[in-house]
Amino acid sequence: MVLFTEHETGFTARQGHETVRVEAWGPSSIRVRSTLASTVVETVGSALVDPEPTRVEVDISADRARLRNGDLVAQLSRIDGPAGEPFPLFVSFSRASGEPLVKEAVPHFSSPPQRRYVAGGSAGFRCEVTFEADALERFYGLGQHQHGLLDQKGAVIELVQRNTEVCVPFALSSKGYGMLWNMPGVGRVELGTNRTRWVADAAGQIDYWVTTGESPAEVVSAYVRATGLPPMMPAWASGFWQSKLRYRTQDELLEVAREYKRRGLPLSVVVVDYFHWTRQGEWRFDPSEWPDPQAMVDELRSLGVELMVSVWPTVNPKSAHYDEMERRGLLVDSTHGLPLHLSFWDKGDDEGHTFVRYYDATSPEARAYLWQQVSEGYGRYGVKAFWLDACEPEMRPEDPGRNLFYLGTGDAVQNVYPREHARGFAEALTGSGEEVLLLCRSAFAGSQRYGAALWSGDIASTFEALAAQIPAGLNTAISGIPWWTTDIGGFHGGDPSSPYFRELVVRWFQFGVFCPLFRLHGVRESGVPAGAAKSGGPNEVWSFGEVAYEIIRAQLALRERLRSYVMMQMQVAASTGLPPLRALFLEFPKEQAAWEVADEFLLGPDVLVAPVTSYGARERRVYIPQGASWLDAWTGEQVDRVGWTTADAPLERIPVYLREGGTVRPFADG
Repeated sequence: MVLFTEHETGFTARQGHETVRVEAWGPSSIRVRSTLASTVVETVGSALVDPEPTRVEVDISADRARLRNGDLVAQLSRIDGPAGEPFPLFVSFSRASGEPLVKEAVPHFSSPPQRRYVAGGSAGFRCEVTFEADALERFYGLGQHQHGLLDQKGAVIELVQRNTEVCVPFALSSKGYGMLWNMPGVGRVELGTNRTRWVADAAGQIDYWVTTGESPAEVVSAYVRATGLPPMMPAWASGFWQSKLRYRTQDELLEVAREYKRRGLPLSVVVVDYFHWTRQGEWRFDPSEWPDPQAMVDELRSLGVELMVSVWPTVNPKSAHYDEMERRGLLVDSTHGLPLHLSFWDKGDDEGHTFVRYYDATSPEARAYLWQQVSEGYGRYGVKAFWLDACEPEMRPEDPGRNLFYLGTGDAVQNVYPREHARGFAEALTGSGEEVLLLCRSAFAGSQRYGAALWSGDIASTFEALAAQIPAGLNTAISGIPWWTTDIGGFHGGDPSSPYFRELVVRWFQFGVFCPLFRLHGVRESGVPAGAAKSGGPNEVWSFGEVAYEIIRAQLALRERLRSYVMMQMQVAASTGLPPLRALFLEFPKEQAAWEVADEFLLGPDVLVAPVTSYGARERRVYIPQGASWLDAWTGEQVDRVGWTTADAPLERIPVYLREGGTVRPFADG
């Protein structure tokens, strides 16, 4: 027997020990929560913001309940097994027209149900939901991954935060819906040809959200609105960012900024990377290397340059704040064993390797404490741009269940860490009237509402890595994170004197100039062992030879021309959630090839970019969408052939096309 109860936003069903709550949550969107407890509760770490009220229709009969919210219908039904025994209730979704979208699957007539609660895990259960699969369905989004796939159908994606691997458990389907697995713990999603299965390793209940729209762009917009629109990006962030691993002193950094100005090169941001501090957990400049931060900030501002400072969430047990933070419970603890999370280099009398701990970003008190230290150590000088590095957090050994956070154990909540870390900075900055942009190495669903700008982490300096960044960035954008960038040239390695790397950095600049953020960073081969004293090799735009320099200089000028257009797209993102970096199908969903092309993208609606990702290539195959007329960006000439074609790609430029009648003028116009 099923007991259905109607309420204002939907209905609740109870069968046996399971309770299922189905309710409207935003326009044409429905949230499903289920539990073996007596009632569902708000999910700890939920990514969803409170929705605007919507008009709904509820229809309940003896063995099913139906909820219509706009164009989305959810039905909770009971079916009988082969011997007449009642199967657990299953949920199906369709459009109001009756077109099916997705539904929970009964895996086998004798198997456990489609919503499974397996005893175990720190939060009570290991939970999973199985859905029917369509062999022709495609899946996009799911955060940032380095597997090189745009369409992730057939892939198994771990739902865990790692350096270069970012968990945002939102999937956009080519069938016209989007699904958020609103579970903050680690797990996985299996996008098989026979089943789709979402798994949470530790949870007290199941929580997922489904939306639909007339186009994939509408679905992405609905998801971003449901998890929080991003703020408007600060105008200073749309220019060129100079960074390397690492500038060791105030004088060294200032001389680089002065050299940019002497050469007449545009520069918007310069970055102070890690180990500028006295110890990890002492969020301040080392006075022996940075003796007058106020003078540094003032001089940079006079040059039109913002200073960004790297802030790590790690705390050395010998640091000045460690004892107080441990006493007040502001550090991530352990359910068993010593609470030491990472062996890493540090400065001080214990220079070399030491064990460090992470502060607990899921604790409001810990976030406030960290901001107090950051404000005193950096904010007092007018620093307002922060690089939130190493914020996954990556702990060793990788055993999330032993990590104890304010919100719960790591296997149940750890994926929200980077979002909550950004939250502390964003709330403090906005509270003092400052604009927010936080460069983060990791993110979760909803991070965008806290001004999180994601970069793709510590990737290799290879053409293969460059190629993988295009689908990584496109899926990040679909996952609701509009501000995205890479280390131009890659992070690990790169010999500035080698022909291979010089060509790589040129091609990477030609890609990066069309990314939402335009940023150079990397180690570069220097022969210096890793550690607190490490400074990578030369990594300024003049470091890669005269041929590369002249091409890169032209890219800097091109970015300056594009900045007003970039900011237009940032305004679109802030008001609608539609990202500036767009897979072709977001603009041309009726063209089959647009769903397949993984090595091109659109910057906003008007600029089509086809990066070159092979060493020595001087041409490449390009798909030019048929749903618009195009101009060659370099010549202004009308493109007379759409669809698949071969385009020239000399070292000086990559294929770029402008929508005819759009807002960007051909580059040859000056």
